[in-house]
Amino acid sequence: MEVNVVDYGFLEDSKRYYVKYKISDINVLTRKKIVNKLEEELKVKDKNIYLTMYFESEYYPFKSKESHERFDDYKAREEIEMIAYISSILEED
Repeated sequence: MEVNVVDYGFLEDSKRYYVKYKISDINVLTRKKIVNKLEEELKVKDKNIYLTMYFESEYYPFKSKESHERFDDYKAREEIEMIAYISSILEED
């Protein structure tokens, strides 16, 4: 499984921070499990899942000045954390 941050920011209309992840390199069974188990906003396109997570201001991973100065580090950490989260969801049952 591969997870990449593909978009992030603040939505003015809903006043929420978000991070959009692309989940790829997964088989059909894993894709179905993810779609069925996650309650967050999901879109499936070309064998990939696009997951959008919304954050309260204090939990948004890219809000700090340091996250902008060391963006690649913060992005990599966010991708690793999402892999761990999805893996834990898949292991349930």
